[in-house]
Amino acid sequence: MENQLNTLFSSFESEEITFFADLILPIPVPKLFTYRVPRGMADILKIGARVIVPFGKKNSRVLTAVVAKLHNSPPTAYQARYISEVLDEYPLVTGYQLELFRWMAEYYMCCIGDVMNVALPSGLKISSQSKVQFNPDFDYPELLTEFEEVLLTELKKHPALSYEELGRLAGESTNVPALIKSLVGKKAVIVFEEVREKYIPKMVRKIRLHQNYEEREQLLALIQQLDKLPKQQEVVMRYLRHVPMQRDPSLNQKGLDKTILNQDDELSQSSLSTLVKNGVFETFEVIQPRFSDNLAPQVEIRLTDAQQAAANQIMQQFAHQNIVLFHGITGSGKTEIYIDLIQQALLGGSQVLYLLPEIALTAQIVVRLQRVFGDKMGIYHSKFSDNERVEVWKGVVSGQYQFVVGVRSSVFLPFDNLGLIIVDEEHETSYKQHDPAPRYHARDVAIMLAHWQQAKVLLGSATPSLETYFQAKQGRYGLVELFQRFGDATLPNIVLVNTQQEKRQKTMKNEFSSALLGALEMNLERKEQSILFQNRRGYSPYMQCEDCDWTAECQNCAVSLTYHQRDAELRCHYCGHKEAVPRTCPSCGSTKVRTIGFGTEKLEDQLQIIFPSSRVLRMDLDTTRAKNAYQQIIQEFEGGQVDILVGTQMITKGLDFDNVSLVGIFDADRLIHFPDFRATERAFQMLTQVSGRAGRRAGRQGTVLIQTNNPQQPILQKIITNDYKGLYDEEIQERQDFNYPPFSRLIKLTIRHTDKLISHQAAERLAAELTDVLGSSRVLGPEEPLVERIRNQFLFDILIKIERDKVNIKAVKTYIQDRINDILTDKGLRQVSIVADVDCL
Repeated sequence: MENQLNTLFSSFESEEITFFADLILPIPVPKLFTYRVPRGMADILKIGARVIVPFGKKNSRVLTAVVAKLHNSPPTAYQARYISEVLDEYPLVTGYQLELFRWMAEYYMCCIGDVMNVALPSGLKISSQSKVQFNPDFDYPELLTEFEEVLLTELKKHPALSYEELGRLAGESTNVPALIKSLVGKKAVIVFEEVREKYIPKMVRKIRLHQNYEEREQLLALIQQLDKLPKQQEVVMRYLRHVPMQRDPSLNQKGLDKTILNQDDELSQSSLSTLVKNGVFETFEVIQPRFSDNLAPQVEIRLTDAQQAAANQIMQQFAHQNIVLFHGITGSGKTEIYIDLIQQALLGGSQVLYLLPEIALTAQIVVRLQRVFGDKMGIYHSKFSDNERVEVWKGVVSGQYQFVVGVRSSVFLPFDNLGLIIVDEEHETSYKQHDPAPRYHARDVAIMLAHWQQAKVLLGSATPSLETYFQAKQGRYGLVELFQRFGDATLPNIVLVNTQQEKRQKTMKNEFSSALLGALEMNLERKEQSILFQNRRGYSPYMQCEDCDWTAECQNCAVSLTYHQRDAELRCHYCGHKEAVPRTCPSCGSTKVRTIGFGTEKLEDQLQIIFPSSRVLRMDLDTTRAKNAYQQIIQEFEGGQVDILVGTQMITKGLDFDNVSLVGIFDADRLIHFPDFRATERAFQMLTQVSGRAGRRAGRQGTVLIQTNNPQQPILQKIITNDYKGLYDEEIQERQDFNYPPFSRLIKLTIRHTDKLISHQAAERLAAELTDVLGSSRVLGPEEPLVERIRNQFLFDILIKIERDKVNIKAVKTYIQDRINDILTDKGLRQVSIVADVDCL
């Protein structure tokens, strides 16, 4: 028997086994690609590791791919190419993430490469740069120009040069690409792609005494030796003050930031350089984390009786439910309960993910969380640089961060031991990604992620989405409710201001009612803060000629251009097109071109005129483009440096300011009458949330003024009484009558083409084919959307409604995708683009 086994093993050893890897490539192709694994990589390559591979005709591109599977079956349809390089010693993508990528590609009707491309931060994807090197086999058989000979001489001095470096050598007037093309044709140079990772660790240059001087006797001898060189002696003494190695010689190995000595004006920098040159000091570099590593917890959270009761109920619900909805009114102290639950999960050894809908909200809540968790918490959002996001990613892999707070992209982090996911403000539309694919909803992805890792999910909101509340009422989710504000603070007094009546009485001043102006004036006198909400940025929505009704419109999109006064330009909020403001009407030449309507910028401008001594700040997309702009605005407002904060919907989401006693809301009617089946729900959520910013301090009731043309609207009465359950009962019945979510799933197909007739033809054909099988009750359209042209492409929408629990949704999606492929492979319709948006909002 032993001889048979030895024979078997020796036959295996003599047989050459070739390994192959199925890779996820960051391209919109609906399959994995199989590559051959070089013999030297077979032992080190692991599933979830990143690799570099050639791609395209003649290997014209290099891409970062992720290993999804290892096997020894070669592809049958093509010759497998070799993997070029392995980037990771240990996988940076977990098995849970690969499972998530596959599920998202299937559920959201996109390619797995799309998911990977969005999931991995840019810093984890390599970049390539064309480089040129001298061809060692070149023996000058060709006639070279004088300039080519000079350039080749320079190339010989370097291993390789980039196009940019060659351009500097050749001069601005030289056509570098043409010159290189000529040299390539003469086989004098070789052009290749240099591949490098985008992630660059932050390096800090440090300085330390040479190890020869670590012993006390040698150190004293050095100081005495420098008696005749007082400037050099002072450098050594200054170093010893910062690094007291006379007490502990081992401190010298850690050294001192070189900048500390460089920036010391009292020290001679030439003396420092001399000491380095003479070997007294040595310089070295170390990797420094981009995030502070010396934050210690400072605050202990203590829950009130009501909060503790809610926390206990949540834990009881978790005993038999994996998902719990926490419905707590604005100002009830949900964050403190979240912190208590996070602490319990971390003590149990599990990872925690805390999702927030807006970067603006992370700016304030992160400070509160850091006071409790110190540097054990990671922060992850798109305002961070590529390098910072990579460090958080690697910190999760290494175990440095057991707890991460971030926005929707945080669901892609490489967790492998999740115990708790908190989705704060779960109703927010910001959790839904619209472009590019995958068009996912972070709340739903988080639920799937928790399912695979057997983690618990807490969905928190003062105004839950109807779909989530429906699941809780049906018993599929647990439900815990808290209707008491923290510290016995009371809900604000909401007052409806009839702007129609004030206009008739001529008591309006610009966009402000007399009631709102009076309340603002009183608040300023009391030195209390105010928040004004207008869900439209810019100065004015559009410009119009009073004589001929000409309106400034975008040349690429079917929308009016918004006037931005600060930049003195007209801007499209869809494609970014910009134009100068016309002095006269381009249509009739009239000088009566006026701005119509108002946005946050106009309100800010008017407030500074009406209340010249007040401090006004604006918070919208235009003022928060810089990395730390959110944090700066919130810190200034929180610190009392601002009297009035004007903003769009980003100020409605969970921000907590003690000194805000007044909230003013403009243009409420536009929110309520928006043509969407969710308009009433959204209006209730947004107006209730922004109202909740007022009066969050105990002993003082806040005031909310809502300006409206029709105070009798039923939805406004529900907002005044905070009647969420009344809203739910009415809306859920209407949703059931018309088969809208939560009773159905929605899939929106958007057909795009630069020719309107072709776009319409493709949309009509697709709708007809879908209707033949799914039926006219499930397929609505095609219809032109509200904005029917964006970036010079004409749009048509088809809405598909599929009943829940009665239809095989997977089979339906497969059928829809097949019909889309039929359109895209039609010779006359190949240029058509079709976007599928599953669970569209």
